[in-house]
Amino acid sequence: RGKIVNNTIAIIDYGIGNVQSIENALNKFGIKAVLTKDKDTILEASGIILPGVGAFKKAMDELIVRDLHNSINEFVKTDKPLLGLCLGMQLLFDNSQEFGLTQGLGLIQGEVSRLPVLSDLKLPHIEWGSITEGEVLWENTILDNLRNNERMYFIHSYVCNPRNKKVILATSKYGDMNFCAAVKSNNIYGCQFHPEKSSEFGLAIIKNFINLSLNKTQND
Repeated sequence: RGKIVNNTIAIIDYGIGNVQSIENALNKFGIKAVLTKDKDTILEASGIILPGVGAFKKAMDELIVRDLHNSINEFVKTDKPLLGLCLGMQLLFDNSQEFGLTQGLGLIQGEVSRLPVLSDLKLPHIEWGSITEGEVLWENTILDNLRNNERMYFIHSYVCNPRNKKVILATSKYGDMNFCAAVKSNNIYGCQFHPEKSSEFGLAIIKNFINLSLNKTQND
């Protein structure tokens, strides 16, 4: 879809998932969302979003065949913000156990594992679940100005297990089990839930990500 200028958010295009709701959320705030696999376009963007639905191995294969894993790694070194959504958050980690051990992007240390099968709960885990504060303060992050226990839309069967618990931005519950619902590691963010499908509070997260991206670009 062509070259872009700064103050634009790039959505990584690797043939996975429906990105229309993400584009709509960005457009709501006057941001031009560009779906792209072009390296230069990615590196010039103010921020990038890594979407994802489906299987971890298939997603990594698609990223690698397009050399997008290298583009993402180069972008992270610019210190501009990256946001992984759902499977996109899981891809940030070292590896996943889904369909055998598969290597991820390795941007955050840890692994992705399957939720346990509980007799009274269904998998995939599909619900509006509350997010609560993790180890990272929410101020000046994608969760800035949100209240504890806001409800977000989840649909997943696997969860991220960061090696360093200090990157956990928010947690949620599957039955009685706490799991990592959002992460922050330097300029890297991830949400296990779908903010673009989570009503006004989810849109507030998208707005915070836009602000972090534009502020970083303007201050450089």
